[in-house]
Amino acid sequence: MNTIPIKTNQKEEFLDLTETIQEKIKDTEIKKGVCTVYVPHTTAGVTINENADPSVKNDILMTLKKAVPDSLPYTHAEGNSPAHVKASLMGSSVEILIEKGRLKLGTWQGVFFCEFDGPRKRQVFLRTIET
Repeated sequence: MNTIPIKTNQKEEFLDLTETIQEKIKDTEIKKGVCTVYVPHTTAGVTINENADPSVKNDILMTLKKAVPDSLPYTHAEGNSPAHVKASLMGSSVEILIEKGRLKLGTWQGVFFCEFDGPRKRQVFLRTIET
């Protein structure tokens, strides 16, 4: 298992991890298999989406802010309930196929760490399985 340390700088942000994950896969020398990307945090998540146009991640964040507003009467004592809900919506893991030693992503796809309660120090776990 590999660990990727993350340092976020904003309350909410998406960090593109695609190249970092690809480098970790290269180090494993696995040519064909599966990579699981897992985020062990309750106020952060992971997703696969477009990484060619940076406005896409901004549009996703904007939509999540409207869908999960800060102004609802949440009862969680820490005051970060919206972050928990957004993390649940995004999910805590993704699986990506590995072919010829590379992530099998679509032309415009990237893997994003999704921060909803930053800035913080975080981590992402990778597990690769050869098939």
